[in-house]
Amino acid sequence: MKRPAIAAAAALGVTATLLAGCTPAPTSAAGGDDALNEKELTFICSPQEDWCQALSAAFTQETGIAANYVRLSGGEAVARLSAAGETPEFDAWFGGGAEGHIAADEQGFIEKYVSDNAAQIPDEYKEADGTWTGIYAGALSFCSNTDVLDRIGADAPESWNDLLDAKFKKNIAMAHPGTSGTAYQALWTQAELNNGSQDDALKYFGKLHSNILQYSKSGSAPGQMAGRGEVATGIIFAQDCQKFINEGFTNLKTTFPKEGMTYEVGAVSLIKNAKHPNAAKKFIDWALTAKAQNIGATVGTYSVPTNPDATITDDMVDLSALKLIHADIKEQGDARVEFTSRFDAEVAPAPKE
Repeated sequence: MKRPAIAAAAALGVTATLLAGCTPAPTSAAGGDDALNEKELTFICSPQEDWCQALSAAFTQETGIAANYVRLSGGEAVARLSAAGETPEFDAWFGGGAEGHIAADEQGFIEKYVSDNAAQIPDEYKEADGTWTGIYAGALSFCSNTDVLDRIGADAPESWNDLLDAKFKKNIAMAHPGTSGTAYQALWTQAELNNGSQDDALKYFGKLHSNILQYSKSGSAPGQMAGRGEVATGIIFAQDCQKFINEGFTNLKTTFPKEGMTYEVGAVSLIKNAKHPNAAKKFIDWALTAKAQNIGATVGTYSVPTNPDATITDDMVDLSALKLIHADIKEQGDARVEFTSRFDAEVAPAPKE
């Protein structure tokens, strides 16, 4: 099945070397990489691990460039870049909401790069100056375990207010917005639903706090918790809930808040002062192609690709059927550091290592 990716909704064999405990692939002989023919790169990968693995392996196989990665959520990525300063360990950043890339750019960690392939991506899913370019989109959802719902006597939530019901006490999981782009979308959604008021958004989460069992670091982890029956409902992106359903958690059910929700535009960007900028640019060029964007679905990840020529599967959410809030992504990114710091101070501290 194929339909134009995103536009309707927005109108709306080589194995990659993993950095965790592994030795990076060697650079070319005789003194390191040739300036125009770099043989490796290291990138931040924010989607789920199996997508990161498949992505890096496919890029390496197609280009001969050894793709090393570290999986970091959006908030973790910004923190890691901040810790490294002007000597980054990464060359590019794949995935995670564009607002995270904007927050990184505000701190001077992003090098603007306009790929020739960005011309294929709809304007609403990229920054014209090349700060970031969208590679996928996904909507927030409630991912609920029907067995747990029956046990606590609750229906699958269909509104943000439903989550405040006392029946859900200690039966909701979400990530912390300071470490997760998914959770930051939930936080920003509440601001949008309250005429831009961050104060009112934090008041909502202050009320929700007593129903939260745990704040995770990863945005998808609450769906796994729901699948295992640890909580009734996880606040995650719909594509992640569908992935868990397809992987065997068949008692999960996806619902959407009737008041509306913002959506993530997952982005790719070039890291400033990258050690391998040319390899990173090749990686970004490739990531914007339909072929690269089709990889997610092969490992059960059902984000909606931004390239109109990419394949839309039946497991992908029809974004045009949802009540999406079309927020200003730059405003989201500019506000992220301060807004999440307030959440940390006024609602709940971020989870520790």
